[in-house]
Amino acid sequence: MMKYTIARLGLFIVAAAVLLVVPIELNPFLKLGIALIASAILSFFLLRKLRDDVANQLADGARQRADRKEKLRSALAGDDQD
Repeated sequence: MMKYTIARLGLFIVAAAVLLVVPIELNPFLKLGIALIASAILSFFLLRKLRDDVANQLADGARQRADRKEKLRSALAGDDQD
């Protein structure tokens, strides 16, 4: 998850740097807003693999928690065969 977060932040910094350096007469906050939108769109295409990896990690964690919860419920109900 940390790699994905750093990659998203990196994309934003690069987009912001490019827009702030380009001599277009816009408010700097507007340029940062455009950079935020541009980095979000770019990350959708460029960071797909990292995003999928994070989603899989989160899903695995949720499955493990659900399994532990079910085992605990079985043990409390007296259905535990172990």
